[in-house]
Amino acid sequence: MSKSKTRQTSRPPASPQSRPGPTSHPEKSTPPTVSGKWLLSGLTLTLFAAFLCAWGTLCFLFWQGSWQLLYHPTSAVTRTPAEINLPFDSVGFATTTSGEPQLRGWWISGPSQSGLTALYLHGQAGNLSETVPALASLHHAGLNVFAFDYRGYGQSHFEHPSERRWREDAESALQYLTGTRHIPLASIILTGRDLGANLAIETAAAHPDLAGIILEAPLESPATAVFNDPRSHLVPAHLLVSDRWNTNAAASNLLIPSLWFYWTPARTPAQPSDTPQAYQAVSARKTIVWLGNSPDESHQFSSALSAFLDQLPKPVH
Repeated sequence: MSKSKTRQTSRPPASPQSRPGPTSHPEKSTPPTVSGKWLLSGLTLTLFAAFLCAWGTLCFLFWQGSWQLLYHPTSAVTRTPAEINLPFDSVGFATTTSGEPQLRGWWISGPSQSGLTALYLHGQAGNLSETVPALASLHHAGLNVFAFDYRGYGQSHFEHPSERRWREDAESALQYLTGTRHIPLASIILTGRDLGANLAIETAAAHPDLAGIILEAPLESPATAVFNDPRSHLVPAHLLVSDRWNTNAAASNLLIPSLWFYWTPARTPAQPSDTPQAYQAVSARKTIVWLGNSPDESHQFSSALSAFLDQLPKPVH
């Protein structure tokens, strides 16, 4: 008899999961904690970034609009020399490559076709409308008169006014007189009022061949209108604004005769200490006249103007 062999089948050990036993539960995870110091740092950085954005926006807006603190142009021309029966020609000049004039002005011929021409530079407010009485006074003195509006004023091309653009516009006016009307520089007198007088000083300092310059109350420190504004204390205004109008430096370079008009309160005579620094800086022949806002003011102005013109060399044609 053969012995039967019993085959035993080996089984793998039961896995722990299959083993009977008590039910296992997953461990609960602890929620992460945020450091209070980290939160404070993040909040500080956020507030600082917001402050920088707000301050940068303020600087940008100040840079864009600071010109309005000094220049006050108007566009509507409400008065012309025709209202006082003074014939004039309306002219456009400083044309672009497409032939469009950038500047508009008035040409008024002298009563006797005198050899001298006054280039009038108006102030920082309004436009040519406010210049009619001044232009009439120059015309009555026997001068040809040319006046114009800067860019941004009256009917001239609109651009924000600035010291650089005013200088460019004054140069364009001189080029119009010399190039189009063929008037030599030696026959041109610059005259201006308020900030226009400051412009006349800067322009005359660059053109020593001009006949002379007549100034009506140039501003002592034009840029203070910008830098003294409370908003300028919130931004680096001296870095954002380029206009300086350094009239004293320009006056020290004047090489042509100059006539300066200033107004004082009634019954208050001018004192030596009242003499402006720009006038003191001039080394060429100069005359200062103080007007007292009196009924005789117009006569005083005309007499001083006539005396000044009589002393200028007569132009040779």
